[in-house]
This record gives sequence, structure tokens and C-alpha cells, in this order.
Amino acid sequence: MNNTEHLLLRIYASSTDKVNGNLLYEDIVYRAKRFGISGATVFRGIIGYGASSTIHSSRFWELTEKLPVLIEIIDEKDKIEEFYSQLEPMLNEMAKGCLVTIDNTQIRFYKQGKKKPD
Repeated sequence: MNNTEHLLLRIYASSTDKVNGNLLYEDIVYRAKRFGISGATVFRGIIGYGASSTIHSSRFWELTEKLPVLIEIIDEKDKIEEFYSQLEPMLNEMAKGCLVTIDNTQIRFYKQGKKKPD
């Protein structure tokens, strides 16, 4: 790997959070793809809570689940900084809260597979 500095952007939110009528996590992943970010992954939590919410958990009898989600995005430092600067105004406009962290990270191994069409 080269010596380029990389960052890990994490956005902690709820599975039901929306922006512009779209689910927040879907909106961010599609924005990242259009922006040319190397990759993004969304994890759905089993149980969790935020600073201003009650505990939400996954139960088999619930039809709709408000669960924690974690959106992780890794790329070169400059690209993450620019991408986040475009996300921040949208996040500020959200009715609900979220938490964003950015950490330095090291990529030890990265092997691309065959690219599939979108």
C-alpha cells in the first residue's frame, strides 16, 4: 500500500432517520457512490440508544423497527474531508440527532475484485 493518509468516517443514526424523504443511511451511501468514495457499509444494530432517546432493540414481534445504524466510509483523507463538508449542512438540517466521528486509519490490505455494473 502507498503511504497516503486515510480516514474512517462513522455516522451513528437511527434506521428510521430521513432526509429529503429518503432514509438517511441510503441517502448517504448513494451520495458516497456518486462522489467517488471507495466504499461504504451500513450496519444495523441489535440494541442501542442515543443521548436523547430511549433504548431501541430488535424484537421478532415488531413490524417496524427503529434500530441504531452505523454508516462507515473509508477513503483518502482529502476525499473524506471534502465529502463530509458536503454532508454536514444536510445533517444539521435533520430533525433528529446523530453522531459523527472521523478517525485516522491504516489500510493494510486492499484487493479489488472485478467491477460490477451499477
